[in-house]
Amino acid sequence: MNFPTDRKYTKSHEWIMKDGDLYAIGITEYAQSELGDVVFINLPNVDDEVFLDEAFADVESVKAVSDILSPSNGVVAEVNEELLDAPEKLNEAPYEAWIVKISDVGELPEFLSADEYAAFLEEEQ
Repeated sequence: MNFPTDRKYTKSHEWIMKDGDLYAIGITEYAQSELGDVVFINLPNVDDEVFLDEAFADVESVKAVSDILSPSNGVVAEVNEELLDAPEKLNEAPYEAWIVKISDVGELPEFLSADEYAAFLEEEQ
């Protein structure tokens, strides 16, 4: 599996990446492979607050409905509305298909590097 080194990872299988003054959040390649084919996503609204380790969105796949947890506190600045019409982009390109971009991020928690995330997945299996 591919884990780009330009972003950080959580043990709940989300990624976060600085994008200008914002932070983009998405799901990892591992997460999308475990979900199976994503058929629907429920997105938050711009200006919604998100809280560390709390669900801010959910995805429906052919297997189940899964929560997407926020890797940080913040405020939703942008929502990837393309995913509403094409949720399969999360399967096709999980590192390009960001879900939200957040602002007003306070102190960031400790994240996993790409290598640490790969090692974590190996331990989990």
